[in-house]
Amino acid sequence: MRLVPRSAFGQTVFLIGILLLINQLVSYLSVVYYVIKPSYQQINHLIAKQIKVVFIDVDHRDHLLSEELTRRFQKATGIEVYTDATAVQNGLNEASYYQYFSEEMSEELGGPAEVRIAQQNNYAFWVKPPQAPQYWVKVPLTGLDETDFSPLKIYVLVIGFLSVAGGWLFARQLNRPLQALQQAALRVGRGEIPEPIPEQGSTEIVAVTRAFNHMAKGIGQLEKDRNLLMAGVSHDLRTPLTRIRLASEMVSEQDNWIRDGIASDIDDMNAIIDQFIDYIRHHKEESLQNDDLNALVAEQISADRLQKREINAHLDSHLPLVPLRRIAVKRVLTNLIENALKYSDGAIEVSTGVERASKRVFVQVRDHGPGIPEPEMGRMLEPFAQGDIARGSGGSGLGLAIIKKIVDMHQGHISMHNHAYGGLVVTVYFPLKQEKGASA
Repeated sequence: MRLVPRSAFGQTVFLIGILLLINQLVSYLSVVYYVIKPSYQQINHLIAKQIKVVFIDVDHRDHLLSEELTRRFQKATGIEVYTDATAVQNGLNEASYYQYFSEEMSEELGGPAEVRIAQQNNYAFWVKPPQAPQYWVKVPLTGLDETDFSPLKIYVLVIGFLSVAGGWLFARQLNRPLQALQQAALRVGRGEIPEPIPEQGSTEIVAVTRAFNHMAKGIGQLEKDRNLLMAGVSHDLRTPLTRIRLASEMVSEQDNWIRDGIASDIDDMNAIIDQFIDYIRHHKEESLQNDDLNALVAEQISADRLQKREINAHLDSHLPLVPLRRIAVKRVLTNLIENALKYSDGAIEVSTGVERASKRVFVQVRDHGPGIPEPEMGRMLEPFAQGDIARGSGGSGLGLAIIKKIVDMHQGHISMHNHAYGGLVVTVYFPLKQEKGASA
């Protein structure tokens, strides 16, 4: 079991708590040894002197006290002297033995002494002096209840609680900018450029926040430049492609095969340009809305069945609504099914489900094609990667990369594996609830 927390917030609170605990222990011991112990020693010393006065009149031959002097002394000071029998009748058995006071009293009186303290109604010291072992001296202490440990305990508890609470608030205030920085970094990782983070906290945190804001601004500018560049390239390419298509229509009838080839190449180039634009844009302008994943899957399956291929759907009827970007998720489903249709000849299996434990839903597409070699699966999610050996080399290699980018934008996860009976299985997971700040 790990005792020290991993987070900076937890470690700060833990460190402050340990230091405060040590401080409280030192304070407690200091009060005990330098305030309470000297006070009790002084009390013991004064009681010993009073007992010595009581036994000034002791007959050293039989250790008897003068009854008249005892009564006068009791009336004047409140100190009572009892025999063993009368002491029991007057509450000796209710008093508790204290070794520390007994040892101190023995040193003061010059012989073995026993000290008991009664705390029921009135505080009192019961002392059996070495001068007269057959007697018990009861010394009342009316002020002892004012010097007990309760105020000290309350002081230690209150100061400890306030110190820990103050340390917790300090660590929380220190950790808040880091949490904002973490959330902003996650958004940048998903391709979203957040608003500048307020520069607050310690000088180090302010410096890191300022550097992050500068970095995020630079990334945002780079993305704008990239989008502008791609829009310009797309426009500049489509114009000559349109001219080529118009020129191909003027080809004579006997050269129809040339015209058809040119038209097919132009369609491929337009599709590649559309993929480039989809990869850059990936529908960031669309907001999250709770949607029915089953309905989107069923809609896409109905459209793709026009290709006269068998598509078997296994949809979970208990699927809950999920926060999705509808157009973006339809692009994911389109690319998944199109890839399955393109790289296989058999039926396509599409299924949905929910994982209650991990709080996410999934859509799974399986084909019956040759699959992808295991070492290449991770690379297939990168832009421009193509399965040259197993699944052909057509296209731009952006299909799975677009899927991954959209799934990451939804804080989801994508996994691939080859089925035991052949074919590739691609599973896309969407969380039932997205973290704060996920929507663009």
